[in-house]
Amino acid sequence: MSWCFAKVNHKLAEIYFEEKPGKPKILGHCFVKKSEYKTNKELKWIDEDTKKFQLIYKSGKYTQKRKLTG
Repeated sequence: MSWCFAKVNHKLAEIYFEEKPGKPKILGHCFVKKSEYKTNKELKWIDEDTKKFQLIYKSGKYTQKRKLTG
């Protein structure tokens, strides 16, 4: 099992997933506060991961939030 930071429904969260060929399967998430993380390395991970992973969780399913391009 792996994990990373993400924005889930516009809130900071840790998401847990299994890496499978083709597409990872998200097992769950938990909401966290940025203030819980103090080191520069952790804060860098939060900034990098939340730019890549923005999800919507609704009715027990996760969907990738689409970014609008100019």
